[in-house]
Amino acid sequence: MLEAGRRARTQPPPPAVVFEALTEPDRDPARPWLRLLDDEQRPRIVEASYPRLVVWSSLWPRRPDALVRFELESDGSYDTLLRWTLLVDEPMPDASLLGHLRKRINYLINESLRATFGQ
Repeated sequence: MLEAGRRARTQPPPPAVVFEALTEPDRDPARPWLRLLDDEQRPRIVEASYPRLVVWSSLWPRRPDALVRFELESDGSYDTLLRWTLLVDEPMPDASLLGHLRKRINYLINESLRATFGQ
């Protein structure tokens, strides 16, 4: 698979809490964060290793080959360094679609999920 995008940013809670949020996105109905667009589908967990790794299936029916890999590390304090990597099979998406896919992952993780943790 080809790496189509990657980003790392801290999330306020420890890895175990972030792991739970990624593997059970509906765990707190009062604070939903995985709000999908019309061209997206709910991912399934392809691989998980508590509390350091989660791999999602594709969010996009038009790119069913795509995977989103999340690596979680303690940042040395209470926070989690969360790295997402978008992986795709050949051919690499065109620039427009690739920008859309990266932007959506970044929005879902570094804005929507982050907001559920009070940031």
